[in-house]
Amino acid sequence: MAWLLPVNVKSLNPALLREAGRGTTPVAGFGRDLLQRDKPGPAALVLEAARQVADPAAPELGTAFEAYAALHADLMPWGGWDVALEPLLAARPSGDGRSQPVLNFMVTQQARDNLRRYLSVSRLPGVQTLLRTAALTTTQRFVPAGRPGGQPLDAVILLTAYLWQTEHLAAGLQREVRAQAEAAVASGNLGELEDFYLDVLTLGKRLNWVQLSELLRTTGSLATVGQFAHLARLAPEHLPVIYTAALLTRSADGVAAYLIAFGQPGAEHLRLALTHGEGAVKQLVTRQAPVTAGAGPEFEWGAGFALRHPELALLAKYAAFLGGVFLLLRAVDLRLFRPVEQLLRAGFPRMGSGLIAAILTFLFFVFSEPFLLKAAPLSDYSLRLSIPVIGATAAPTPDPSTPATTMDLSTILSITLFAAIQVGMYVICLLKIAEVARQDVEPATKLKLMDNEENLFDGGLYIGIAGTATALVLQVLGLIDANLLAAYSSNLFGIVCVALVKIRHVRPYKRQLILAMQRSATT
Repeated sequence: MAWLLPVNVKSLNPALLREAGRGTTPVAGFGRDLLQRDKPGPAALVLEAARQVADPAAPELGTAFEAYAALHADLMPWGGWDVALEPLLAARPSGDGRSQPVLNFMVTQQARDNLRRYLSVSRLPGVQTLLRTAALTTTQRFVPAGRPGGQPLDAVILLTAYLWQTEHLAAGLQREVRAQAEAAVASGNLGELEDFYLDVLTLGKRLNWVQLSELLRTTGSLATVGQFAHLARLAPEHLPVIYTAALLTRSADGVAAYLIAFGQPGAEHLRLALTHGEGAVKQLVTRQAPVTAGAGPEFEWGAGFALRHPELALLAKYAAFLGGVFLLLRAVDLRLFRPVEQLLRAGFPRMGSGLIAAILTFLFFVFSEPFLLKAAPLSDYSLRLSIPVIGATAAPTPDPSTPATTMDLSTILSITLFAAIQVGMYVICLLKIAEVARQDVEPATKLKLMDNEENLFDGGLYIGIAGTATALVLQVLGLIDANLLAAYSSNLFGIVCVALVKIRHVRPYKRQLILAMQRSATT
């Protein structure tokens, strides 16, 4: 029963994603909603995401999108219609039915002049502060807006102010942009605001007007804008997936943080969540945890219970493991070790099935949680400091190899082997104690015989250290894969074995012998 509960400490089971996504909006359904709201730009990226996740309804969405594009070709360059586009109509090219990046419109002299006249009469202080940053000449990555070659910075400043004027920036993002703009105007240096302008330039060269405005509505901070721009440069093939996830969850911050934290595996986990619908993506983004490989069959009731009550499900899982291990050890205790203990004439308590069950359950908990002991692998999407050339979008190709994030079969076999060796050593020690107890000699002699066997009783520790040293040497020589978990588990099992032998068996039996010697001396 415990094995069937799909709950883990620092990871998500795929069964939880299936349960969370049950009955929620699928990717293709979300694309249809966008088309019905006359937003073909975002719908185009959602359609691409639906195809990438193999949504069964993706062909139907593709047919609906083509029909919409044929009927409304004039809306396609902008990605939809917005009453705020009226001041730009004079600079609008003839529509050919294809989406075009919004900066293609903004960079022309006519469009910028129209925007500047329109925004100059704005009564919003934030808009006026942004416009004043165009006069700053202390820049590091852009040519100043007022100099020859400063058209990109001028266009980005006007685009940002226009997004503010038309309420397409999220409230949190507005506060941060305004604070940075006021600081820049006060100091005469763009500073961190220049990084934000560079991020808007990156997104504006890849997204049309409605795509960009819809994304920034769900973006709550400057850091998230920077993360999305970084992902657009570094992994453009994942842009439809992360864009769809951001709009579907209304949380671009959570989606960007997840991709930056987990890199390429995180993109695959996000794609898996999208196959199950809106609820699965929200669960993944909220938990900010990787998806573990399925360990076998799960029952649906267990997934629903774990989703609604994750803490109780985790407690129930390991309580069930503890109960199962206890019952198994109790059976072994009664059937295998009872004859040996009877030979010792009740010299010490039985194995203590409860204590050993607790120890083994703890070890199982440590080794069965795939992301508990492993350090988080370095993400191939981590933010890096770079000074790109204006307009350049190329980025270094990330290393395709990513560290394994789950426990492989060789590690499990190594841990099992070390545990089996220590169990054998434990049985040998019990048999040796039983052999001493059967000797027909005085208690003092038995006590000396027990002292003589101290090296044997410490044998588990010696074997554990030898196993760890051997595994480390083999890893250094390259004969086996490097895995510190498998190596140090040998030492851990040795410590547990010696502690059980000496505390639960040797010490009580020596105490019995000392008391017997005292009684003999008194008599």
